[in-house]
Amino acid sequence: MCGIVGYIGDKEAGQVLINGLRRLEYRGYDSAGVSLTNGDELCVVKRPGKVAALSQAVQEEPGSLRQHRVGVAHTRWATHGPPTQVNAHPHLDRSGRIAMVHNGIIENYRDIRAHLEQKGHAFDSETDSEVLAHLIGDYYQGNLLEAVCAALQKVEGTFGIAVICQDEPDQVIAARRGSPIVIGVGKNECVVASDAAAVVAVTQQVIYLDDNDVAIVTPGAVDIRDLNNVPVNREISELEWSDTSAELGGFEHFMLKEIHEQPDSIRNAIRGRMDFDNGTAVLSGLGTTPREISEVQRAIIVGCGTSMNAGMVGEYAFENFADMPTEVEQAAEFRYRNPIIKASDFVLAISQSGETADTLAAVREAIQKGAWVSGICNVVGSTIARETGRGIYLHAGPEISVASTKAFTCQVAVLLMIALKFGRCGRLSCTKGREIAKAIESLPMLVEQVLERNDIIAKEAEKWVETDHAFFIGRGYQFPVALEGALKLKEISYIHAEGYHAAELKHGPIALLESGIPVVALVNEAPGKEKTIGNAHECAARGARIVGLITEGDTETAALMDSVIEIPKCPDYVAPVPMAVALQLLSYHVARLRGCAIDQPRNLAKSVTVE
Repeated sequence: MCGIVGYIGDKEAGQVLINGLRRLEYRGYDSAGVSLTNGDELCVVKRPGKVAALSQAVQEEPGSLRQHRVGVAHTRWATHGPPTQVNAHPHLDRSGRIAMVHNGIIENYRDIRAHLEQKGHAFDSETDSEVLAHLIGDYYQGNLLEAVCAALQKVEGTFGIAVICQDEPDQVIAARRGSPIVIGVGKNECVVASDAAAVVAVTQQVIYLDDNDVAIVTPGAVDIRDLNNVPVNREISELEWSDTSAELGGFEHFMLKEIHEQPDSIRNAIRGRMDFDNGTAVLSGLGTTPREISEVQRAIIVGCGTSMNAGMVGEYAFENFADMPTEVEQAAEFRYRNPIIKASDFVLAISQSGETADTLAAVREAIQKGAWVSGICNVVGSTIARETGRGIYLHAGPEISVASTKAFTCQVAVLLMIALKFGRCGRLSCTKGREIAKAIESLPMLVEQVLERNDIIAKEAEKWVETDHAFFIGRGYQFPVALEGALKLKEISYIHAEGYHAAELKHGPIALLESGIPVVALVNEAPGKEKTIGNAHECAARGARIVGLITEGDTETAALMDSVIEIPKCPDYVAPVPMAVALQLLSYHVARLRGCAIDQPRNLAKSVTVE
């Protein structure tokens, strides 16, 4: 899986495709390739490594390539087979006249491959994708659309594909099942992509394909069918962000830019959604009434990675504000363990991209079992947003760095608002609701105050350059932030870091402590503070260096720590946001000093569209 770009129009296709791939580099990848055709020839150029190497290779090809007006391109994140040139996309059929790029996993590719080998097909790569290309070619009888539809009906698994054929150079065929495809429609040109970031430089008008859609893409027009070649209608949407949104804007890395964008992104997430008179939140996207909310008996929050950590903050808020039993589930576990779900359950799916494969599968399982399902997504028009039919958009803007920052803090802000709304439909008083609403409104200001401490945090990071292991500990609302802080550090600095509930240290993890290992103790003003300080002392007694993430002005706690990072004084339920921002800055500066690839950490992809 990773990035797909296809183009047909009146521009030089190779240049458009390379530029599109560059805009998808943030997703993480290990090889890249492009295929172009003009009807007389079909050429393929592939390289392991970065898009820059592919661009140089294309420049070295004969000048005739600059005349081609149709093509497909891909950045690959290895699933089947290592990141080599032969495993890179695009893949060709047996005739060499059809080229395909593919995201997803073909689960029955071994059976298809064995069938095709019996028919004389020979394969060059170790990938499941090449098998699909050969299958399309095996069905080709002069009509590419019919061949694609026939092949995809035999496929089990997920796919987002773009296909071109030397014999039909006037079209690109695109299709999806479980892996996103968006088509940008311009004047006399169209762009097919797995991510709107590759489209926005050409047009703001886009069409999102649904599962089992097949699109015939020609210059300036899109005809969409289902797998049985029956026409279907899909609306044209307007992208919310501009071409300049995906530029560094003077920052050294996208991650640093996005950390500093958080005051504005959180303002966008809460703007127009607070009702201070009634002490509640206005969340029309949930599409429900106070009476319907009052009938909900249980909340289940599903997500993966950073989104799951945000969900854990939401769990505390739902239980504290709404007196509602709440569970947080890893989305893949939720899908496969046959969960007990009732019609009175509220299932909330969290995904920055809205395309996370495990979370999408959890959504479908919850819908199948009759629950009320809603989504929290950042990408408008994403699959989870469309399939839930209701939910809350973050409006955080594009997040380019693989390690999520502003999506997390916006997810927490939105979860607090949803919990507040649920609470006000129950026993939460108007007075308490107003207090919580004011605290949520203060989040952008709290983040700005943390960002002012950037230099202090960067100085702390200098002590971490030679670190191999780190602990993050906390309780209550702070525990999910400890998990998120550890996740950020390991993602971008490659330091082995673990987040623990502070009370769990004595139940095993403390055996790992050695002299000099940093332990970040989250000890702002909140219940359990003194107990966490005691746990920090236990770590110090075993030679650990204690870094206190404390409330500003808490000199008593500061005196007990080896070093401190301060956050502004605030209620414990909003503290996860400024605390997370402080830990994001710490992780960033540690990774920068260690010379790591911050925006594109090794082995990771931005949108995880395979299981």
